[in-house]
Amino acid sequence: MDLIKGINFAPFAPRGVLSSPAAAESLEALLSDMSPNTVILTPGGVQANAHSEAIDFTSSHTMGDDELIAVIRLLHARGLRVILKPTVNCLDGVWRAYISFFDEDVPCEPKWSRWFASYTAFQLHYARIAADEGCEMLIPGCEMVMSEHREAEWRALIANLRTVYPGPIGYNCDKYQEDHVAWWDCVDVIASSGYYPAGDWEAQLDRIERVVQRYGKPFFFAELGCMAAQGSSQRPNDWTVSGAFAPQEQADWYQSMFDSALRRSWVGGFAFWDWQARRASDGDCGYNLRGTQALSVIRRVYRSKDE
Repeated sequence: MDLIKGINFAPFAPRGVLSSPAAAESLEALLSDMSPNTVILTPGGVQANAHSEAIDFTSSHTMGDDELIAVIRLLHARGLRVILKPTVNCLDGVWRAYISFFDEDVPCEPKWSRWFASYTAFQLHYARIAADEGCEMLIPGCEMVMSEHREAEWRALIANLRTVYPGPIGYNCDKYQEDHVAWWDCVDVIASSGYYPAGDWEAQLDRIERVVQRYGKPFFFAELGCMAAQGSSQRPNDWTVSGAFAPQEQADWYQSMFDSALRRSWVGGFAFWDWQARRASDGDCGYNLRGTQALSVIRRVYRSKDE
């Protein structure tokens, strides 16, 4: 697998955003300012809460198929690889990792079987788009921590997707979960969210390396990043960190991550979180990389890999 020099663009964009002039301008800025070779697009399905059985991907919360396809085609025309990562979120704001049900069916209670049926329909819809548009990878799940023990259902889902999508299929586990997924053998690529604290990268990479060696699969970070907020470098996964604007701390986190990860030949690349479909305001403390000091660090590494 060639090194993935990636970015997550406009994740979970609601309907109409990807086709807006602001998104077009932002995408052009991304391509010129970062020089990625891969873009991850993330259509977001929604369910009411962590215990709802039904996933909706037809409402205004979800990007339209036409605008998604238009962006895929634009990126392919520019010579970039596209990874499609359909991801479900809860409308009440609860993180998707907490989606869960009783392991034994109970009358009058929501059930895993019904949720997985809805989740499979959601993923099959985008698998067909990925197949029709020649997307280079499909990742049918992200940070679904409390569902991952349902091994039989995940294996059935992956098998079902292979009847529709002929390309490589991965899964994006959450940070610290790389060694807790028992079904890596049924996917083609291991991916994870690398939100690890500065100073802890060597220990975490040692742990992940054992997983990669065990399964013999390509690996990359399908998400990773640090906010431009004071304290985020020690809690990069925590989007509630509310420290002062700290662009140098953010840039230093990226540099320290590269210093560790690029020494590991099995690390197949990075897809940073994130690049929004809008221009960030000055002093934005979030993850949005446009116009940041951290972007200079990423650009220098990405461009050096072309030499």
